[in-house]
Amino acid sequence: MTTISLVRHGLVDNPSQVYYGRLPGFRLAPEGRAQAVAAGRLLAAHPQPIAAIYHSPMQRAAETAALIRDQLAAPPSLIESPLLIEINSPFDGTPIAEMERRNWELYSGVGPPHEQPADVQARLLAFFDAARAAHPGRHVVAVSHGDPILFAILWGLGRPITKDQRPFLVEWGIDGGYPGCACIATFTWPDGTDEQRPRFSYQTPRAEPLRGQ
Repeated sequence: MTTISLVRHGLVDNPSQVYYGRLPGFRLAPEGRAQAVAAGRLLAAHPQPIAAIYHSPMQRAAETAALIRDQLAAPPSLIESPLLIEINSPFDGTPIAEMERRNWELYSGVGPPHEQPADVQARLLAFFDAARAAHPGRHVVAVSHGDPILFAILWGLGRPITKDQRPFLVEWGIDGGYPGCACIATFTWPDGTDEQRPRFSYQTPRAEPLRGQ
């Protein structure tokens, strides 16, 4: 079987309280580092060894990928993939208080070159296709962001992209109906089948504080 585990990056250090999106320079908070370590330990217990760890170009995703790699007995390569990057949005740098007033609506009234949900989902599916072709029968980890992982989950579950998904996703154990920090969304394609939609599972690691932090 071919397995792809999408991992959301850990909690970000954001003292200015802005929607950081694709802005550079946002790194993991100490709690986020602990979350990434917990995710790595959980992935290390997976029955399939990890063949590669891909990650978004954003700093927080690269840091999460490196911390996951450090927990593995046989550390694989780290590979940057632009297909996993955060959404392209005009709201980068907007204060969180304003985003909350907007109810975190990132897509209404937004046009090119910024992305719509279908655009984000399409590039995650392109990543799935590329990773499956490069690592057939193996386990791949990919560190990405909340919305890309959300839209990949909806595809995996055969659900349309709509605004009323939270109750459905909560039933799948996704707290708040949205991918949590350092969550692991795993997609598994059985061998010898042309089935396009994989089996799906979801885990949220329990992080413990790192020593010295």
